[in-house]
Amino acid sequence: MNVIVLGATGSIGTQALDCIEKIGANVTAMCAGKNTDLFEKQIRRFSPKAVAMSDRDAANRLKDRVCDLSIPVFSGEEGVLRLFDEAECDVCINGIVGVAGLRPTVKAAEKGVRIALANKENLVVAGDIITKTCEENGAEIIPVDSEHSAVFQCLNGICPTGGDIKAVTSKIRRLILTASGGAFYGKTRTELENVTAADALLHPTWKMGKKITVDCATLMNKGFEIIEAAHLFNAGEDTIDVVIHRESIIHSMIEFNDSSVLAQMSLPDMRIAIQYALTFPNRAPSPVPCLDFTSLPPLTFSKPDYNTFRAPVICRDVLKEGGTSGAVLNAANEIAVEAFLQNRIPFLKITDFVEKMLTKYPSSKNPSVEELLETDRKIRTENISD
Repeated sequence: MNVIVLGATGSIGTQALDCIEKIGANVTAMCAGKNTDLFEKQIRRFSPKAVAMSDRDAANRLKDRVCDLSIPVFSGEEGVLRLFDEAECDVCINGIVGVAGLRPTVKAAEKGVRIALANKENLVVAGDIITKTCEENGAEIIPVDSEHSAVFQCLNGICPTGGDIKAVTSKIRRLILTASGGAFYGKTRTELENVTAADALLHPTWKMGKKITVDCATLMNKGFEIIEAAHLFNAGEDTIDVVIHRESIIHSMIEFNDSSVLAQMSLPDMRIAIQYALTFPNRAPSPVPCLDFTSLPPLTFSKPDYNTFRAPVICRDVLKEGGTSGAVLNAANEIAVEAFLQNRIPFLKITDFVEKMLTKYPSSKNPSVEELLETDRKIRTENISD
């Protein structure tokens, strides 16, 4: 198996490389952003045929550091895309955060390869385009998000390999996505007025990058996952529910028309979802410890507080609206989260800013990738302090 790893130095990328090494797959190409120190170590460890760094200065530094390896080092977005032409690829793991991962996802879809997708923002911004491109070129998306991997695994538990998963979904009443609730579960809006970035990064169960951890705190991450699930599983917005499950042991569930429920459970460790995307339809021994049901804490469930955490409601409206609204949603959220992490805005303004931008930029229907990226650029010119 030949694998291209996008975002190799990030949380998903480092765990993916761990899984790849354990199952004996071959890394043919990798890309990273700015972390030349870690990326050099990964290159020497996995010996890819080509690499790229989105940051051009970092790429120039890397060229000097790996000149003894005679390996091509590309730079910028075009350099990342070139990896697909330079290296063999059966599976592309996309762990690039944000809209920066969109073109590589589309490129992988055009190549007809398996896409192990950890970048939910791609489907939020361009879900219709990506799924259509996959269908036209015989590519497949296997989700790496723990919740969507759980749904995928449950569906495949009732659908033999090669079966029509979309046909099976017609027999399902609900997809139930679980949510940890993030760092501020149970807080009121008044209590959230003075929380800090350090507070928001205290996730109860998962260790992730800063941006996605803040998204968990606002529940924007769960809103994005509603949109993602709709595209991945051809599901209507009204068939996707969310339940708070603080322990993160049940990763998601499907409910059948006869009210029977099937759940996927494991300790909270992304390597299970990553490895399953690599080995599907087979399974391989995992480095993740087994569940010991006799020592588990009680599993709890509750309804989300959508009055305090409005992001999932906003995302449902975006899913219904379609067009360029997903690009507005994603860009506005990225800007606001970054401003919050830099202590330039309070926590509650993240969602307020997203709503403001969605009102200011009405959706245009049937956009191209270029139009979506242009919408993204327009949003990023907005002054969040206004």
